[in-house]
Amino acid sequence: MAIMMLLTGSSQEQVCKIFEAEERSIRNWVFAYNECGVDGLIAKKRPGAPRKITKLLESELLETIENPQKEERTFWTAKAFHGYVSEKYQLECSYKTVLRFFHEKGFTLQVPRPWSDKQDEEQRTIFREKLRELCQDEDIDLWFADETGIDGEPRPRRRWAPIGKSPKIVHNGDHIRMSILGTACPRTGEFFAIEASYSDSEVFQAFLNEAAKCIQPKRKRNILILDNASWHKRKSLNWHFFEPLYLPPYSPDLNPIERLWLVLKANWFNNFYCKTVEELMNRMDQAILDLTNNPAKVAQTTNIHFGN
Repeated sequence: MAIMMLLTGSSQEQVCKIFEAEERSIRNWVFAYNECGVDGLIAKKRPGAPRKITKLLESELLETIENPQKEERTFWTAKAFHGYVSEKYQLECSYKTVLRFFHEKGFTLQVPRPWSDKQDEEQRTIFREKLRELCQDEDIDLWFADETGIDGEPRPRRRWAPIGKSPKIVHNGDHIRMSILGTACPRTGEFFAIEASYSDSEVFQAFLNEAAKCIQPKRKRNILILDNASWHKRKSLNWHFFEPLYLPPYSPDLNPIERLWLVLKANWFNNFYCKTVEELMNRMDQAILDLTNNPAKVAQTTNIHFGN
């Protein structure tokens, strides 16, 4: 429109005033129009400054991040990695550039999870194959069960914060704690749970009794997969329509309900603080209902993946 006004006799001063543009901008528009016609006026994405970390260097850096022992380290922090990249590759890049690289490649700050090295890999392989066969049987529904503890005063987690400001969370030393006993079916997305102040064989039997009342079996066989806690193996247990199947020792990673507990705690108990058991139980009620009423979320979170 500015070019049209200039072509029809308007002065440059008038065009600047109407479009609130500087004379330099008008001159640039005229130059672009004279060079390329109307196509020269089309705004295009500017390339910006070239990337400090090139595509060629990315794969090498990713290999270094995932295998810190090659550089005689046990793990990387963004600050340490920034120093390493600057020194080894003589690359003048900012700490923010390295941090953005971590985020672009899917890395986040995480607290390491304690992990036992006592697994029997042969047993785990056999269990995976059995699980694969059971999943393919249309007459079987797999249910994964577990208990998890919920604290009324959760442990502080790492978080990003501005330099010089220390985030705070209430911590009075109150040991309010409850447990959730739950089971989920990845195929249907069904979820059932009860709350208890502790876990033992009597509480677990109460869980089985309530589950039998509330869950309507949809297939001939319903296999309940759970860990090797002593109260799960008591001979006097009444399993109702469930058939127990035990995980290999030290193998919580093979129980997908563990992922469901992580989601539940992240969504409902992250930085949550309460002073009474009643407050904690009310919050637990909301968290359990959220999963019970969202089978799609449960199915997606507990979906079983078989690696090669």
